[in-house]
Amino acid sequence: MKIYMIGIGGIGMSALAQLYKTEGHSVSGSDREASPTTDLLRKNRIKVFLQQKAVNVPKNADLVVYSDAVWDDNPERIRAKELGLRQISYFEALGEVSKDKYTIAVTGTHGKTTTTAMLAKILKDAGKQPTGIVGSLVSEFGSNFIQGEENLFVVEGCEYKDHVLKLSPTILVLTNIEWDHTDWFPTLDSLQNMFSKAVAALPPKGALITNPNHPNIAGIVANVTCRVIDYTKESVPQLHLIGEFNKNNARAAKAAARTFASDISEQTIDASLADFRGTWRRFEKKGETKDGTLVYDDYAHHPTAIKETLKAAREKFPDKKIIVAFHPHLYTRTRDFMDEFADAFTGANEVLIAPIYPARELPIPGITAEALAEKISAHGILASGYNTLAEVESSLRSRTAPHCDLVPAGCNRLVITMGAGDIYKVADALVQN
Repeated sequence: MKIYMIGIGGIGMSALAQLYKTEGHSVSGSDREASPTTDLLRKNRIKVFLQQKAVNVPKNADLVVYSDAVWDDNPERIRAKELGLRQISYFEALGEVSKDKYTIAVTGTHGKTTTTAMLAKILKDAGKQPTGIVGSLVSEFGSNFIQGEENLFVVEGCEYKDHVLKLSPTILVLTNIEWDHTDWFPTLDSLQNMFSKAVAALPPKGALITNPNHPNIAGIVANVTCRVIDYTKESVPQLHLIGEFNKNNARAAKAAARTFASDISEQTIDASLADFRGTWRRFEKKGETKDGTLVYDDYAHHPTAIKETLKAAREKFPDKKIIVAFHPHLYTRTRDFMDEFADAFTGANEVLIAPIYPARELPIPGITAEALAEKISAHGILASGYNTLAEVESSLRSRTAPHCDLVPAGCNRLVITMGAGDIYKVADALVQN
């Protein structure tokens, strides 16, 4: 089959492109700019256009897959429609892949990516040869995709726009539930109802791996007909990853592995988890500035994730002055969690707020980086709003310049770039120059 992918550089799309290629399909696609994932695709000899033009779309394509970040007014989607080509979204494509395989899906508000990566690594280390799609680059795989047996599929299932409902898992890992994606789920109840549908769709011989005693989950598991496995009862070894939240991710991955294959020894699982080094953009050490300031990058963009990450960072680096450069993701999320965001940053010494990453949204009056900075400042934390990422980078450079008198020496500082947008590029620039 000849497959063309619009938005091929997306973290999920790029993994799916690799999967298609291993299945023998001819794959190409486009994205708006170069990235670590487009570089990875090119290394795998997948053609990537870095401009989205109608002429890129093959006239004889059997299938066009588009990212959810690509709207129907995209010139390539318009051209595909004119040519009468079959078009499906990324998650519709994942659903087609999933229905013919033994699928283990990992979903939930927090920890999906790390849990998926841990689970795929455990199964690989145990010789089970999973095929996996992870929502980040995994150092052990050198990719966000792992090639294995055709039938065993480990995949991250996003809750946004009910995407997880398109998958057909036999085992579902539900890490946790907390209100998020407020542009799609107007209330916590609406999010819980969606997860209830995902759980209800599990086959009787399937299994749900979760924390059944969590107040946001207890009602969902009450009428489940398949097995319910409480991952909180699992023990885990010492991890390279920081924080109690990563221990819970490891517990969930361990429970899922044991549920899938009871012959995997606890020793094998624990050795795999103990060796796990993490994924791209999950408290990832980027390096140091010239004056010795440590620079980390993290994907946290929900108040709870921010608060827990800063708590863990403070435990790991108790003597550091922590400076956070935060890139808010979506106007709706910023609006609906403004007070929670303000409270979440109390673990930092200083916060720099980048302009809100809009993704698919239009600005909301009064919801700005400056407004969020004012809320944070009201909690006694030094905070400032900025108009561009370049301004954020420049401000951080002034703090990490050698012999700067404004703050303590670099060896006493930790900079964390944080958010789901492009803020990681600031971290890269700080350590490269």
